[in-house]
Amino acid sequence: MHLPLFAAQAQTVTDSDGILDALFAPGAQLQHPGLKEIVFAILFSFVLNSLIALLYKITYRGTKYSQDYVNTLIILGTVVTMVIMVVHGNKETAFGMFAAFSIIRFRRTVSQARDIGFIFLAMATGLAVGARQYELALITVPLVCAVIYVLGTITIFGSKRGSHVLRIRVGNDLNYDQAFAEPFKQFALSHELISAETIQAGMMTELVYDITLNDAAELNLFTNALQMANGNNRVLITKANDQVAQDSD
Repeated sequence: MHLPLFAAQAQTVTDSDGILDALFAPGAQLQHPGLKEIVFAILFSFVLNSLIALLYKITYRGTKYSQDYVNTLIILGTVVTMVIMVVHGNKETAFGMFAAFSIIRFRRTVSQARDIGFIFLAMATGLAVGARQYELALITVPLVCAVIYVLGTITIFGSKRGSHVLRIRVGNDLNYDQAFAEPFKQFALSHELISAETIQAGMMTELVYDITLNDAAELNLFTNALQMANGNNRVLITKANDQVAQDSD
């Protein structure tokens, strides 16, 4: 009564093996490339991945730019091309090489989520070139780069809230809601108190605000107004996406 089920499973396994055999079968399209094609593929992959690296540099907005990471994008994409050319048409070599690569661990901490996207783009470029999909790589890589560039230059998906983080220290005798009401009204489009922490053995309080300025060019005027209202105590304003190291008291 279970023969149909076993027959279906056997047919599935046979179909899977057939797909793999067709993919790695030695044919005209899967034959090993000649010397000229190898040189062309490596140089072509290098050029396309250099375009990706240049795009990353142009559109980077963070504070921890790494030239090593940019070089890695170029190296990674070019090496993937070489790997795909090695395993193309050879099932045993492919499985053995991928098993060897599975033990490699990347220990670099990715500071931004977009860095992962650029890694996948470089790898996909190397994969396409290594698989001899030259026309596909030539069309899609510049097209994807153009889309990324447009997304990096416009702010259509940018949040209008929390453009800056304000850290300010006040004395315990200061009513900060009233003291900072006028500067916030004059220079801030919106503000929100995130936290209030006692420091210096409870003698002062550090306030953290999430603010959006009306005009970023008025940042100096805003800082001066806060210092006047705060009796020249510490005022620190940073961009919302910057990591601020807090001073130990």
